This record gives sequence, structure tokens and C-alpha cells, in this order.
Amino acid sequence: MGGLQEGHYKKGTQCPGSTTTCKSFISNILQPTATMVHWTAEEKAAITSTWAKVNVERDGCDALSRLLCVYPWTQRYFSTFGNLSNITAISGNPKVKGHGKKVLTAVGDAIQHMDDVKRHLAALSKSHAQELHVDPENFKRFGECLVVVLASRLGAAFTPQVQASWEKFINALVAALSHGYF
Repeated sequence: MGGLQEGHYKKGTQCPGSTTTCKSFISNILQPTATMVHWTAEEKAAITSTWAKVNVERDGCDALSRLLCVYPWTQRYFSTFGNLSNITAISGNPKVKGHGKKVLTAVGDAIQHMDDVKRHLAALSKSHAQELHVDPENFKRFGECLVVVLASRLGAAFTPQVQASWEKFINALVAALSHGYF
């Protein structure tokens, strides 16, 4: 976190260059909250229209494969998946394909519950925190990989506005999934 800590600034003081108090700003960074997110009609349309073009099996495998290659330490969560030694082994692994599909199916379900994603993902958050012990940073990393896959698939249709909507949605997902940790 680059040295950010609660108490680093005096409680209630203004953050430099911001209208936010330092205490609340730092608390939000250290402990993400999954409060109700306001979605504009344009943001919802951008997410749902691009999601309609997603192939959960193919794109789920691609996003999870990218995660496992770009962040190889995440492979420790998939020790039962067999050979994950290189991109060919990873992308051709039936367990990676199956889990990628499962993850993107959950993302699709969350899209159907955008207005209350925290409550919708509460059980999944709890299982990842208490049973699987997944580092919540990996939710963010997977989201980044998913955005790359979407941009690759959609090409010019993945406009800056579409990307901004997806980034907002991924942040809401990450906050909701991280909720069980705090």
C-alpha cells in the first residue's frame, strides 16, 4: 500500500488535494466495502450487451489461463488440476476449462444481480475466505484478466466507455467477494 496506514494522517484531516478526510479514504483502501453501487442505464447496457457476446466456456478458460500464466503463484490454489507448467498445458487442461466456465457463470449471475451484488455473492465470499483461503487480491487479478479477454474478443466494440463500465463492475465484484475477509 505504499506506506498508507490508518493513523498516518491525523483523523478527520483533509487528504491532500481531496475533499475526503484521510481517515475515511485510508479505511476505504485498506478495507474495501461492497455497498450498493449506483448503475446508470448506460453502464448497465454496456455490461449486459457485451456479456451477451461472451462464451463462458471459452472466455472463462482464457481468463483463468491468463491468470495462471501472468500470476503463476496463483497456481497454488489449483494443486489438484495437474500440469500447469506452461500456457499450452494450462489452456488445454480440462479442469482449468471447467473452473473458468464456473467462474464466468458466477460473473453472469452477478450481472443479473448488479443492484445487490454484495448480498448475491455473500456465500461465495464466505467460502473463499473461510474454506479456500484465497487471497482477495486474486479476485482483482482475475478481473483484470477478464477485462483483457473481453477487450481482445470485442475489439473496437470495447470502447473506453464499455471498459469504464466493466472496471466499475469488476470493482463491485471484488469488493463483494472480499467482504467475507473483513
